Amino acid sequence: MSSLHIALFVVVLFALAFDFINGFHDTANAIATSVSTRALTPRTAIIMAAVLNFIGAMYSTGVAKTIAKDIVDANSVTSEVMVAALIGAIFWNLLTWYFGIPSSSSHAIIGGILGAGIAAAGLGIVQGAGIKKIILALLCSPLVGMGLGYLIMTILFYLFRNKAPMKTNSIFRRLQMVSAALLAFNHGSNDAQKSMGIITLALVAVGVQSTMDVPLWVKLLCGLAIACGTAVGGWRIIHTLGAKIFKIEPINGFAADLSSSIVIWVATAFPGLHLPVSTTHVVSGSIMGVGAAKRISAVRWGVAQQMLTAWCLTIPSTAIVAALSYHLITLVERIL
Repeated sequence: MSSLHIALFVVVLFALAFDFINGFHDTANAIATSVSTRALTPRTAIIMAAVLNFIGAMYSTGVAKTIAKDIVDANSVTSEVMVAALIGAIFWNLLTWYFGIPSSSSHAIIGGILGAGIAAAGLGIVQGAGIKKIILALLCSPLVGMGLGYLIMTILFYLFRNKAPMKTNSIFRRLQMVSAALLAFNHGSNDAQKSMGIITLALVAVGVQSTMDVPLWVKLLCGLAIACGTAVGGWRIIHTLGAKIFKIEPINGFAADLSSSIVIWVATAFPGLHLPVSTTHVVSGSIMGVGAAKRISAVRWGVAQQMLTAWCLTIPSTAIVAALSYHLITLVERIL
């Protein structure tokens, strides 16, 4: 086996590890509201999310191509850059998972790629137009989720204003099974593609293929990795999203799931977009919007502020860890 093939194997291994961690780190996003309102038992929710994450991963490859070509120049990427980027993202995901902070895997991997790429080839490696589009999507998507969550919740409050609360909760507890399934599918369709994009970029970088088309084996492996990670679960973050932001009733959970699903689906599948977004940010924004529709004081804004601080730290933190990892990897290679 040549050194290039060994390097590629290492990249694939780290990418699948990131995808697995993404699964258990972000499982909470798809099922937090349905578990919190007891629409689904934790076991049922986890199994459903795992299956639909895998199915969602098979849905499209547009986001994978965006990751592969719109962050850094593929011609300047090496396997060392990819491994360092993944180390930065994995480190941050594990750190925030341990402390139960709903941080973004999307921000983490983008920060990792930027940090490792700049460490290797300077600022010239950054694809300016592409990264601006991605950053704009990451910033705007939670705000759109918040606005849409507020709108949907306001409409539902109006439509069910004369219904008894117990009857309303009974209806939406059943509907939440559908909305949670939809969100799990969309989570898989956007998030699994990030690892697909990294592996595809590595395949191009080492000369195994010349196009950014995602091979079937890459789709299957990434789908399985995120599904297995989902099966492990992320209960610390479920508590934050499902209880700490505001007290969620079934009607609120349905509105948050639906608004999140719409935003993620549009970013993933709408022609001309194919943008990576943060499921964590979108869901959190939607929950805040839904809570604000009930009343502004219903949202625990102190918790939201803590989450916002973690979000702002993600890209620079993962970029720094990835840059340091790149220099450490190249130093070890020179010594050996």
